Amino acid sequence: MAGPLPTGRSQKSPPHWISLIVGLCILGGLLLLTQRGLGGPRAGVSPAPSPTPIPPTPTSWPRTRLPSPDYGMQAFLWWHVNIAERDLQLIEDAGFRWVKQLVAWRDIEGTARGGFEWARTDYIVERARAHNLNILFRIDGLPLPDWVEPPADPSVPVPPAEFAHLCGALAERYRGQVQAYQVWNEPNLSREWAGQPPNPAGYVDLLRACYVAIKRADPDALVVSAGLAPTGTGPPEAMPDTEFLIQMYEAGASPYFDLLGVHAPGFRAPPETSPEEAAGNPEYGGQRFFCFRHVEDLREIMVRYGDADKQIAILEMGWTTDPIHPEYAWFAVTEEQKADYLVRAFQYAREHWRPWIGPMFVYTIADPFWTPDDEQYWWAITEPGWPETIVRPAYEALKEMEKE
Repeated sequence: MAGPLPTGRSQKSPPHWISLIVGLCILGGLLLLTQRGLGGPRAGVSPAPSPTPIPPTPTSWPRTRLPSPDYGMQAFLWWHVNIAERDLQLIEDAGFRWVKQLVAWRDIEGTARGGFEWARTDYIVERARAHNLNILFRIDGLPLPDWVEPPADPSVPVPPAEFAHLCGALAERYRGQVQAYQVWNEPNLSREWAGQPPNPAGYVDLLRACYVAIKRADPDALVVSAGLAPTGTGPPEAMPDTEFLIQMYEAGASPYFDLLGVHAPGFRAPPETSPEEAAGNPEYGGQRFFCFRHVEDLREIMVRYGDADKQIAILEMGWTTDPIHPEYAWFAVTEEQKADYLVRAFQYAREHWRPWIGPMFVYTIADPFWTPDDEQYWWAITEPGWPETIVRPAYEALKEMEKE
């Protein structure tokens, strides 16, 4: 039974045109409800779009724990198939389990967005797998492909969304075949950052975009942050790797990499030399980063920011024998010392850095185009010649080294 009408409200029936409007509104509402699912979509009427699914949180993706340490070498497999096959065989024969290969954006997607050219990466993946090697692709973005519009903010040299599109495409194509992806290289150096001052927050934006793209395409693939260069030089030319890492964490990097990437050249010091010893010895350079064990300084930062459960990947390690380039010759060692130091570096990691050390990549199997005029030539453990195969003492020592 109806109750009394509110005070001051007319009890007369409304005019017929008001009733008509009310009726049309009710009818429209019923049709809208029908479209939204109460009775299914009407013929000829498109259903409302489904909401965009929320992507998984970074911690919901799996993170495999790798052997500690594991054994890898960098190689240059891109241009010459016969040399690539020879060098993959050298890595396998040495008892190493990983190969690291640079993949440049311009070489994969150089003509147009989505215009991928997969022939060379297909070959590298197929042959590395045939040699029982795990694969780490280092993905670099510079120089930009011609079709890519430079970002409006020059402090980040590539547009993160477009670069992430490449990273996701790689992970999609090689799902289950490529074990890990390194996002960029040495962003704490302006020369690797398109000449711009190092920008830790900008790098984190790039890393985040690529991490999500890779994990959506291949959840089991591991994402490794860019190898940081040991340096004491400040902006604008560079930023010390410890400071860059601290600012990465402050910018929210932690959820967006599975392994921390570092570089660990030994400079002039034997591999057991502590950062304190290097800092106190002018012969070694007089700063903490002038030694292989500078890795421990970066590990301390990881622990400080709650990332102790993650492993570190040493993406470049070695000693140079360079007698030519003054900026490198001051810390050159002999080929015999290089061999001895590399073996002792792996031994030190086995004895002191477990379980947090992951793959350790020796720099390097030689690029076939290098000559003694290239400073990289002097870091290599093989000669760049072809068809003759010549290895240096370091290769032989690493081949004979005990591995677990």
